[in-house]
Amino acid sequence: MGRDFRISVNGHSPATQEPTKQRHMAPAADILSPFGHIDGLDRDDFREAAYEIFFTACRSSPGFGGRSAITYYNSADSGGDANAAAAAAPGSPVKHPGVGMAVTSRVKRALGLKMIKRSPSSRRTSSAGAAAPSSPSAVAGSSPRLGFTVPPQGGRMRRPMTAAEIMRQQMRVTEQSDNRLRKTLMRTLVGQMGRRAETIILPLELLRHLKPSEFNDGHEYHIWQKRQLKILEAGLLLYPSIPLEKSDAFAVKFREIIDSCEIKAIDTNKNSTSMKALCNCIFTLAWRSHDGGSTDICHWADGYPLNVQIYAGLLSSVFDLKDETMVLDEVDELIELMKKTWSTLGINRSMHNLCFTWVLFEQYVLTGQVEPDLLGASFAMLAEVAVDAKKADREPIYMKMLGSVLTSMKRWTEIKLLNYHGNFSRDTLGIMDNMLPLLFACTKILEEDVPCYVNSPNDREEDRGEERTGNHVDHYIRASLRNAFAKMIEDQDINGAKNLDVQEVSEVLIRLARKTEELAVKEKDVFSPILKKWHPIAAGVAAVTLHNCYGTLLKQYLTGKPSPLNETVLVLQRAGKLEKALVQVLVEDSVDCEDGGKAIVREMIPYEVDSIIQRLLKQWIQERLQKGKEHILRAKQTETWNPKSKNEPHAHSAGELVSFAKEAVDSFFEIPATISEVLFYDLVDGLENLFRDYIAYVGSCGSRQNYLPPLPPLTRCSGDSKFFKLWKRAACHVGEEDLNQIFSNDGSHIRPSTSRGTQRLYIRLNTLHYLVLQLQALDKTLCVSPKVTPSKTLLSNRKQAGVSYFEASLTALQSACQHVSEVAAYRLIFLDSSSVFYSGLYAGGVVNRRINPALRILKQNLTLLCAIVTERAQPAALKEVMKASFEAFLMVLLAGGSSRMFTRLEHATVEEDFDNLKRLFCTCGEGLIVEDMVERESEVVQGVVALMGESTEQLIEDFNSVATECSGLGGLGGGQKILMPPTTGKWNRSDPNTVLRVLCARKDRAANLFLKKTFHLAKRRPGMRLI
Repeated sequence: MGRDFRISVNGHSPATQEPTKQRHMAPAADILSPFGHIDGLDRDDFREAAYEIFFTACRSSPGFGGRSAITYYNSADSGGDANAAAAAAPGSPVKHPGVGMAVTSRVKRALGLKMIKRSPSSRRTSSAGAAAPSSPSAVAGSSPRLGFTVPPQGGRMRRPMTAAEIMRQQMRVTEQSDNRLRKTLMRTLVGQMGRRAETIILPLELLRHLKPSEFNDGHEYHIWQKRQLKILEAGLLLYPSIPLEKSDAFAVKFREIIDSCEIKAIDTNKNSTSMKALCNCIFTLAWRSHDGGSTDICHWADGYPLNVQIYAGLLSSVFDLKDETMVLDEVDELIELMKKTWSTLGINRSMHNLCFTWVLFEQYVLTGQVEPDLLGASFAMLAEVAVDAKKADREPIYMKMLGSVLTSMKRWTEIKLLNYHGNFSRDTLGIMDNMLPLLFACTKILEEDVPCYVNSPNDREEDRGEERTGNHVDHYIRASLRNAFAKMIEDQDINGAKNLDVQEVSEVLIRLARKTEELAVKEKDVFSPILKKWHPIAAGVAAVTLHNCYGTLLKQYLTGKPSPLNETVLVLQRAGKLEKALVQVLVEDSVDCEDGGKAIVREMIPYEVDSIIQRLLKQWIQERLQKGKEHILRAKQTETWNPKSKNEPHAHSAGELVSFAKEAVDSFFEIPATISEVLFYDLVDGLENLFRDYIAYVGSCGSRQNYLPPLPPLTRCSGDSKFFKLWKRAACHVGEEDLNQIFSNDGSHIRPSTSRGTQRLYIRLNTLHYLVLQLQALDKTLCVSPKVTPSKTLLSNRKQAGVSYFEASLTALQSACQHVSEVAAYRLIFLDSSSVFYSGLYAGGVVNRRINPALRILKQNLTLLCAIVTERAQPAALKEVMKASFEAFLMVLLAGGSSRMFTRLEHATVEEDFDNLKRLFCTCGEGLIVEDMVERESEVVQGVVALMGESTEQLIEDFNSVATECSGLGGLGGGQKILMPPTTGKWNRSDPNTVLRVLCARKDRAANLFLKKTFHLAKRRPGMRLI
């Protein structure tokens, strides 16, 4: 049936207004009628049909046309003016049992409903000036057989309303419609005043006796005629109480007549063919019996669901028009009168109880669920329904009604409870408290007494009653909290997170966690006390549900688009706080549980916030270290060893690596999480491995051996032949030309001979010292961080006092600095300065090729070195240059090749040159190399130079002594021969190879003979290439 009507609540009496199709009530779209929908008929149609049947059934009752009217007193009248009431209805008989107005209502008292108690004038009607609705003057052609009460004429008086007037007002029937009904009954019952109502086919009588002229216009009459035919169609064809064959001729003819009425109104004159046919069809169909025999009752309105639709419309009249949440105080008398319609509608007490239960429940819904008393009354009626449902003589139609009504009530109630967070508040908890027992009562009757009822999937047949109830409440708690959580998500617009940036999504999740915790508190404080009556751990179930809801969202967040670690950690920490709060709720609620809440706890899958944060931190460290490796790989591919800037004379890649490391450390400590010692050392060790890799790359610049010239073979000097003298002059001339390439034409400007390769080595050296400073600063940053939590699984305090976190890297840097300094120094001396040092010094003679030109070049090279190399690196670099210079000087003296020969007399010159070389380093810079260090490093050279000052005989004696000592011969004798001492490269005056080389370079006959006799060394040839 239609649910789009509204009850009109205003200050005017509806008795003088046309009925409306809508009432000002809450929409009923959320509640479905259990009786289905009959096409072509709506709620107003059923209401008007109900009034017509009701009036016909009660026509002989006082107030409806009987011999005397009955006075109805409002309950408030008991304290009012009784004399005025008596004067208003003189001659009113004493009310009969079951009829009339009582001070209190037995029905309302049984249902727990409040009395209205209006003022005495609220249920009064005027008895002067205008005829009352039941007055003969109001009905043209009225017959005295109906015995209408005529109020006394005279002064203006008010009298209590009769039952007929109350029902007409309650059912919104106009005076015109009421007069037409009375007129029809008067004409129908002429001479048949004792005729029973169930033998009257009222719509047919109305069609027969009412003419178009009695309506405002033809359209109104046509609509009214169609309604009457639709009622007959529903009762005789669509829903007959006695089954009807579809091929029945009278049914076919009746359908044709109904179809013709859709176009225009049919002629209802008693002599018209259509009217005769209509009457014939209706009488034949209505007076059928189950066994085909004769019957004294016609069946036109007792088929289901037409009968209950009409009866429900009749029962709805018990609600006060001024306040539709209230039931009239006259409900007892009205229901007694309504029982007179049972024979016509085929209603029995069980069906009445069920219909009344539904009407009360439906009214509660339609009036906006503002009157809990209606819900309580419906629950009270369910007790009667439960008794009726157990009876053995239940009819199939009743069982069908029972299943439909209770299922509709249960479905609507469940919808409310499945989202009780949205439907109830702290102020409406009482309604929820009343709704739960009503729901369980409906469910119990359905499960126990309705065979066709199917349990919901969550229920099991073997469950006991209490367990089933708990299962239902469990389901409602979970569903409602899921709905509440979904509503929070909708409010936070997290479903539109695709359009949000990552930070906004994280903020939304943090706010959602806070709101979820607030929701859990609300559930515990507001709803759980009520739900705990039906479920032992209601708050615990709520906590688990919210935990799982947020856990699902958290999992989607973690597996979705990656977010910055800091924001993810904040989300996880807030989730952890939420989890602790929910666990606390669960623990407190499970104290009295039989299993201590173990079963429900198993449903709470931990977020594992700490382990996820640790995993994310570890993943973050690995990603950062991977980026560091990419930095180093890019440096190896692109580094040119040009200084980054004048103020930053180190490699650009080193600056990038240091910046990366600092940013990684700063970002690591900015992460708002507790950092374990394990993760801390993962990062530190990873960074140190990166630095060591880079240090190894910077230090991979070859070795000094790459620049040391090969040692020439040992030869002996011979006397000066003419050819040798000519070669000597040529060698000196060539050397002078080489020097002229280095010095300018005027000899005053000297350019450094430091190559670009050597300068790049200086940049490498600067880079290593830059890394030393930066690692020390980084180590200090790590030492002062308070966020690291010591781990119980590690050896206590890995970092020893005074030891750097990057100790291995610093050690590698120290080694690399020394190595690069050494390589740069040997390259500078043996490659860049070779023409004036190793290759040119003393070549062709000591006097012509002294060390002064080499010192001037070396001084310029050292100046350039100090300009490029940073101050911290200069002392080590200069020291290595000094050592390389001394090495070159030794090689000139000991491995200078055939172009160099020395006499004993040239010892002083060589010694002077070496002193000048030492002086150059002592005066280089401002104390960069102290004199003690120069003396210490020059001891070997000075020892060799001292050998050059000894006589040939003394040299031979020294050689024999050290050679035999080193060979272990113990002295020469018995024809033993001295072996050629091996070349160790470690020059020393105690080294036999060193002494031998001094003899080889000695331009002396005695040395020549000794070498020829002892080792058969070849003579030096002038054509041998200078090295």
